[in-house]
Formats: sequence, structure tokens, C-alpha cells
Amino acid sequence: MKLHLQIPVAQNHRAVLEGFTVDLFQALSPPFPRLKILRFDGSFPGDRVEIELQAGPIKPRWTSLITEREEHNQEAWFVDVGQELPAPLTYWRHKHLITQEGSHSVIHELIEFRTNSRILDLLLYPVMYAQFSLRGPVYRKFFGKVH
Repeated sequence: MKLHLQIPVAQNHRAVLEGFTVDLFQALSPPFPRLKILRFDGSFPGDRVEIELQAGPIKPRWTSLITEREEHNQEAWFVDVGQELPAPLTYWRHKHLITQEGSHSVIHELIEFRTNSRILDLLLYPVMYAQFSLRGPVYRKFFGKVH
């Protein structure tokens, strides 16, 4: 399944790229399940992010590897690919694309995920959409609201 959300923010694309810090990552944590950050290296190729999902007595781990990072005149991005995923996920690729749009930029959440079941993929889609939609206000708090 593929998911694409777009959030306009006031800062330019390079400043937004540099703003993807552990503090932002913590602020982006959804209300449920809460995330416990075990490791956060950054957003350069080879960096790792490891979290533990706080969902009651079960605390599955999620580990992602940063595989790409590029900066250009009008856009920048980095990609994290799931290495260790909580069930039922079997595949995860998340491209954080920031495009320059005049005096502001747009953060694009480009997510591709899979389980072992197309039906389960379809059932998870609205959950993923809702969870990532919650990021909009956080991004606007960190990078400013476009007026």
C-alpha cells in the first residue's frame, strides 16, 4: 500500500531537512502506541533508528535504516527502510521529501507498507493515514505555519 500526505510549512526545504532531529521525532510520536526511542543516529545513509512500541505488556521493536539522503536546489529527502518490523508489517519504506514551493516548503510523507495479506493492507491503510495525519500540527509547530 502507498500513502502520500503533504504538509505545507513556513521554512525552506534545507532548514526543514536539518530539523529532522531526535526532538522532532519524539514530538511526532503518536498518542498510541507511544514510542520509546532506543537509538536515533540521524538522517544520513547508514544511520539507524530503533524504537520500542509501548502497547501494554507487548513491546515490539521497530528498527529502520536510513538508505538515502539527497539535497537539491528545490527539494531534499531521506529514506528510512524497515529492518525489524512489528507484526503484521512485512515491508516499510518511508521517504521524507521536502519540496520548495516559493517562499515556503511542503513536507511529503511518502510511505509504502505491506503485510502478508492484501486485505490486512487495506484494513491498515486508514490507521496509517490517521497516525501520519497527526504529524501536520507538529510539523507546523516546529517549522511554522504557512499564511
